[in-house]
Amino acid sequence: MPARARRIIDDMQIPYRKMHGTGNRILIVDQRIEKRPPPGVEKIREWGNDQTGPGFDQMMWINPARSGSSVASYRVFNTDGSEVEQCGNGVRCVARYLADLGLPEREFELQSPAGLISARVFDNGEVAVSMGSPDFEPSRIPFMADSVADKYTLDADGTSIEIGAVSMGNPHAVIEVESVSMAPVQSLGPTLEKHARFPQKCNVGFMHIQGRRAINLRVFERGVGETAACGTGACAAVVIGRKRGALDEVVDVHLPGGKVVVSWHGPGTPVWLRGNAELINEGMLEL
Repeated sequence: MPARARRIIDDMQIPYRKMHGTGNRILIVDQRIEKRPPPGVEKIREWGNDQTGPGFDQMMWINPARSGSSVASYRVFNTDGSEVEQCGNGVRCVARYLADLGLPEREFELQSPAGLISARVFDNGEVAVSMGSPDFEPSRIPFMADSVADKYTLDADGTSIEIGAVSMGNPHAVIEVESVSMAPVQSLGPTLEKHARFPQKCNVGFMHIQGRRAINLRVFERGVGETAACGTGACAAVVIGRKRGALDEVVDVHLPGGKVVVSWHGPGTPVWLRGNAELINEGMLEL
């Protein structure tokens, strides 16, 4: 094949690595060298669909670090093509990916749309990431309320729902339920995701507190729907539970896709999220 033809084919393909964090399917696209911009919404939707692409819940588009001592930066895209601020399971996969490439450091910083993220990669393959401090100020979530409160009441199709609201770099509503298996995730999740009091929509967590050190959780993710796991959703649920005095500093969060561990010492300190980050497959994306 002529060299020019090979270059044209190469320019029309991008390598990817598909991973998962607690069952949350993450597509890693490393553009630190080529520095291609992400494609448009329709192409991202095509890649995110299992029928027309590799399929994913979130895509992490890795770029060179913009400044400072960080090793890389990244952007986050949902399967519906929307760009979002953060993905806890996704950043664990990014950190593991970089470590597997031979990055000598086991602790390093990444630049996210929501700010700097610290990552620690352990010998057993697990990754812990610092997700920053939770923000309860309504205007910064963003959430429409006059002042900060432990609980807010929303009208959802004529029913009053009590929620906690917090930003973990992205907006979350957390509902305490008696059973996650019986929780109305598929009916109430879409309603609250697009509720008028969340002007940028929100992720909706359904939390059952088992005890002071363990919760069960299901999450309806903004722009995706229910997924096997949501890292920022796990962090949001724990900080809401701790703010109400119901949880300890270190909590096991049991999600449909497995377990993560969330640690938060309290106001003014970062939330740490620890869990797995594992390879599913590798391949090429068609532009």
